[in-house]
Amino acid sequence: MAGPVAIRLPGRYGVQALAVAARRQLAAEWRGSPPHRWMLARPAPQGLAGAPRDLRPADPKAGARILAGAFVLAGATLTVGPKGDPWDRPSPDRAFAVALHRMDWLRDVLAAGPAGPAEALRLVLEWRRAFGRWNAFSWSPEVLERRVFNLACAIRAVTAPASDAEAADVALDLARQARCLLQVGDGPARAAERAAAAAVAGAALGGPAGDRLLAEALARLDQALPAATPEAGGHGSRSPQAALELLFDLLTLEDALSQRGLAPSPDLARAIEQLSVAVRFFTLADGALAAFQGGEACPPAYVSAIRRQEDAAPPPPASLGGYHRLEGQSLQVIIDAAPPARGAWSATACAQPLAVEVLTGGRRLIVGGGWSPLAQGPQAMRLVDAASTASLGDAACGEPLRGFPARILGPRLVGVGPTVEVRRDEALGALWLEAAHEGWVDRFGLRHERRLYIDTAADELRGEDRFTPAGAAGDGRRFVPFIVRFHLHPQVAAMIARDRKSVLLRAEGQEQGWWLRSDAGEAALEPSVRYQDGQARRSQQVVLRGQARVEKGARLRWKLSAAESR
Repeated sequence: MAGPVAIRLPGRYGVQALAVAARRQLAAEWRGSPPHRWMLARPAPQGLAGAPRDLRPADPKAGARILAGAFVLAGATLTVGPKGDPWDRPSPDRAFAVALHRMDWLRDVLAAGPAGPAEALRLVLEWRRAFGRWNAFSWSPEVLERRVFNLACAIRAVTAPASDAEAADVALDLARQARCLLQVGDGPARAAERAAAAAVAGAALGGPAGDRLLAEALARLDQALPAATPEAGGHGSRSPQAALELLFDLLTLEDALSQRGLAPSPDLARAIEQLSVAVRFFTLADGALAAFQGGEACPPAYVSAIRRQEDAAPPPPASLGGYHRLEGQSLQVIIDAAPPARGAWSATACAQPLAVEVLTGGRRLIVGGGWSPLAQGPQAMRLVDAASTASLGDAACGEPLRGFPARILGPRLVGVGPTVEVRRDEALGALWLEAAHEGWVDRFGLRHERRLYIDTAADELRGEDRFTPAGAAGDGRRFVPFIVRFHLHPQVAAMIARDRKSVLLRAEGQEQGWWLRSDAGEAALEPSVRYQDGQARRSQQVVLRGQARVEKGARLRWKLSAAESR
């Protein structure tokens, strides 16, 4: 896949990064100081109040491995032996260390049987001895937010076998970390998640300490939710997975408030309802999420854990947050027909305009790269070549920040095309959608238009990718090569027919195959990857190539239709 193109970055990113770095340095010096540690520890909690419940499913087998001394996190393993200490030795890599210090594994250990609570307590106390004082990594926002939430949900079970002194220490540690979390001012992108985690901690802790923490966190949450859950639907980052994860957190908070006799605020109730609709929309026929904009598909069992909380729900809308769903008899198509998030929200976004995923008979056939922040892969996976869409020349429609600005501000997208235009129509037996973007107009003078049509009677999907003149070419070329890619799910087998223009696709476990035909000169099968749980899985992609004449443009038509059953 092509790497990022060189885009001249405006000087404002460097200036902004310097200002943020200076502010963070001052904050780090303050947070590590004795006066700050003294302030974080007061007032001390008076026992526990609510018992927040994390609705995410636990994995007892993973918990049993930890009881046996093997931590398997983020695709890596650290073996410490039974009753071993994972905090006093190097982690295999940074992703493992982040997962370890976030303590997502607490719910797995607690689900592993009678020995779980005592082992969870031991591990939490060992962490306290090694990392109870602020440091730049284990108390960083990306780690602290999830640890506060996970510890708050587990604290009642963790402290059940503890002495009074140990229980008081764990409760005080949770209060200190939640207060520190509320002091994080890293912008709007995860402000709602931080406030929700702190509020869950406040709901769990007893006495004036818990009440004060809860009130402050809920006020912050009400301020952050409008940006995190925009009126268009979904999450502010446009990631389906981010919408699911925030909904998990907010439902946990709603339940914890109920335990304390408190009603959710109007903003919190609205956000829960809106995110519930979004999760229904993004849950496809195989029970997993659509994987776009820095979100993975997530296992169906994980997604269904939150769907089980719903009463009888209406069917999802046809469009939400810039995404559109098209449904046939056995075909299901979802297309990303809006620009990626901007600014701080774009640190996990992908510059992949008009990308699609296609399911047949409830199985994924055509997908994207599935990149997410957990992915141990290159940032190039966020660009157009890693999605099932069209690319023009050697140009991307935006790229992540690099160098010093990226280290400080995060790998935000820059150079993204301005708009995406969409028109959708429906008639008896037919659905069609037309979308266009201008991501390549400045460089090549060509506008990309994608048309999708589902014939519901024939149960086939027809597509057309056009490049139409929309201005003078920036680099003076007369011809520009283009590629239309269809990335295949790792469990899909592909075979090119003798005509070299047709490709037979068959999902594992399905007798029904599907022909992908086009009017390209020929079709090629090339290697690809798909990320699941942050790990790359080998797959293939169908590649259709052509040439666009700058003054006239070009088009490529393709069709996906059922083959005869074996």
